Amino acid sequence: MRPFNFEKVNSAPEALALKSAKSNYIAGGTNLVDLMKKNIAQPETLIDVTTAISNTVENKNTVVTIGAMASNNKVATDKTIINKFPLISKSILAGASPQIRNMASSAGNLLQRTRCPYFYDITTPCNKRTPNTGCSAIEGGNRMSAIAGYNDQCVAVHPSDFCISLTALDATVTAVTAEQKEITIPFKDFHKLPDSTPWLDNNLPANAIITKIEVAENKFNKNFSYLKVRDRSSYAFALVSVAAALDLDGKRINDIRLASGGVAHKPWRWYAAEEFLKGKRATEDNFLEAAKLATKDLKPLSENAYKIPMLQGAIVTALKDCLNQ
Repeated sequence: MRPFNFEKVNSAPEALALKSAKSNYIAGGTNLVDLMKKNIAQPETLIDVTTAISNTVENKNTVVTIGAMASNNKVATDKTIINKFPLISKSILAGASPQIRNMASSAGNLLQRTRCPYFYDITTPCNKRTPNTGCSAIEGGNRMSAIAGYNDQCVAVHPSDFCISLTALDATVTAVTAEQKEITIPFKDFHKLPDSTPWLDNNLPANAIITKIEVAENKFNKNFSYLKVRDRSSYAFALVSVAAALDLDGKRINDIRLASGGVAHKPWRWYAAEEFLKGKRATEDNFLEAAKLATKDLKPLSENAYKIPMLQGAIVTALKDCLNQ
């Protein structure tokens, strides 16, 4: 780890005034410190924003606002979140360890980097770590890699559980840009696919700082499920995960949300499967057809074809679990 300067700020404008290409914001540090230890991130200055941004969870009118500095554990155990968005709570509790959840900030969770082993191995080519050097995982060990939305630039997957529920519930992200302009980004547009710039994980403007996440009240707090399939039962990233939520009228599906982790460079919504199930009865046969529809065009790599039947089973199981709340 290279030496660095440390600056503590008390407001977002103060943080923005210090931010440059050679500095990083730091909150809980649960991902950034790892990257610094591996010499992947080498900032000259760290800007501590822990007292600059709200860490509260507030319910105003029909919108719940999560401060960017609210810890993952604070969000997961907040009574408003548990009552109105239990899917968010369940997804957070499926991730990491209690120690990390107590430290990690909500905004930091959104901004965490991939856990692809080639990204962390600085002796190997990686377009995400060093632009235009190649993707080692395409012809290498790609058991954990993407089956959707990838290209020859990058096959890494997004590691968050929290973000899967946020994309399922159509959250929004608010940030302040370097020009002191407040912007709002729909969560479905926050993270990006590799395209020709795989080293960019999201569409946040350069040097901008996230201030809050907002989720509008909905009818998905009664019938929901978060299913995470992984190599071991705890402290492991998803092979595939499924966030599912149903708005039911008896057995009829009025509305549905279906999203996955472990399958793409960004949290992935299964829009076609959602449209198929709207208006239909909540039956296992219909769930299976939706799962087949979601997976029909997926293209596995050399070592991860197992993810397709695993994902189909996970989608069906998660949707069935929604009926057992």
